Amino acid sequence: MGTVTAAQAATAPAPAPAPAPASPSTARVLNDRLALRLLRDEGPLTAAQLKEMTGLSRPSVADLVERLAQAGLVEVVGEAGARRRGPNARLYGIVARRAHLAALDVRTDSATAVVTDLLGRPLARAALPVDAADEAVDALEALARQAGADPLHTVVVGAPGLGAPADGRLRSTAGLPAWHRDLVAALRRRLPAAVSVENETNLAALAEQRVGAARDAGSFVLLWLGAGVGAAVVLDGRLRRGASGGAGEIGFLPVPGTGSLPSAAGCEGGFHALAGRAAVAGLAAAHGFTGPVAEAVAGAAGDAFLDALAERLALGAAAVAAVLDPGCVVLGGELGHAGGPALADRVARRLAALSPVPTEVRATALGDAAVLAGARLAAAESAQAALFG
Repeated sequence: MGTVTAAQAATAPAPAPAPAPASPSTARVLNDRLALRLLRDEGPLTAAQLKEMTGLSRPSVADLVERLAQAGLVEVVGEAGARRRGPNARLYGIVARRAHLAALDVRTDSATAVVTDLLGRPLARAALPVDAADEAVDALEALARQAGADPLHTVVVGAPGLGAPADGRLRSTAGLPAWHRDLVAALRRRLPAAVSVENETNLAALAEQRVGAARDAGSFVLLWLGAGVGAAVVLDGRLRRGASGGAGEIGFLPVPGTGSLPSAAGCEGGFHALAGRAAVAGLAAAHGFTGPVAEAVAGAAGDAFLDALAERLALGAAAVAAVLDPGCVVLGGELGHAGGPALADRVARRLAALSPVPTEVRATALGDAAVLAGARLAAAESAQAALFG
């Protein structure tokens, strides 16, 4: 071993200090957060179950439960069994009425709101008026009062377009009416709630990840098939938005078969021109079907139509597989739900012929409902983080 000079010793990095042991107050905070997470994810639990799951002593669990009860976060919600009585049988649960939330699914021509409790459980639902932002806020406030949920603590809005990561503002890439941006501004101006906006496809992916078709997939891409097309990218369990929030704008992907190229101003020559609802309706008509496009995708137009649609969808899926290698593509939205496993299987076979990257293709478990489900999940997570610390 060489000799270390005085100069080298002076400039050498000092050894990293050993981590200081957590203070009692820090340990209490960490234990409280763990208990709240368990109560949220596992449902009501007894003190004995909390002791087993947290590894804490019985007195520590008793102190923890008392602290959370005094903070208005936890309460007794029942008993563990008919034959068990007394303190050891008490079931503790999160005080779901501690805060009330709202989830909005805003489309180009419609808006739907759901008011929930702190755990995201729906209390009331209604369509909101479109084209007038203040009237939509009036309707949301009335819905909250009807549900006994006034004031609202957190509101999450799912909408087409890009939610910029830096400030959460909505930028349109799909020719959205001005009232979309006016609605978010009106919500922030008039409500005491924390209001955030997220791309609809990202919220749908969150729902598919937590309660839908991708529950067992660490990485996947949701291919949204509705009036427009989009994608949400989840890698290693995390949603990836990109530097500007534009990750997944697959409607702008140049693909063969469109006759032109997309531009920064529109995706008419991109993948949207093959897989958007209007394009799929045209494909269905070419195969002799003139009814609602979702019915055609569901199989009313026959196998030849589904084969042709799968050819188109495989082009977008192949690009996703080549760049991201997610291992799984979920066909979501109205048309993905209508096509179901029959369409997913066809896309998988065609994709296997186009790409050397192994990629499973699944049908959505939630369809159009995924946007509201994802907004509810996001609102609950945001509110819980704010209240639980």
